[in-house]
Amino acid sequence: MRYTVVLEPQEEGGFTVQCVEIPGAISQGETREEALANIKEAIELILDVQREELHRKTSAARREIARVDVADVI
Repeated sequence: MRYTVVLEPQEEGGFTVQCVEIPGAISQGETREEALANIKEAIELILDVQREELHRKTSAARREIARVDVADVI
């Protein structure tokens, strides 16, 4: 999957970066490359937690899990 991230250079150096589609997916890095690697890891961790929570809830409720494709808006 692809996500949109916003890189913002900081006055003291380095970059902050956040994912537009996933609230709470925020990271930073000394370089642009490090910031991008860090946000990728943050996104993966958040998605893992969300997936685990969904599976736990669906097991109890007998819900179906499906994937949907969404058109890119940018």
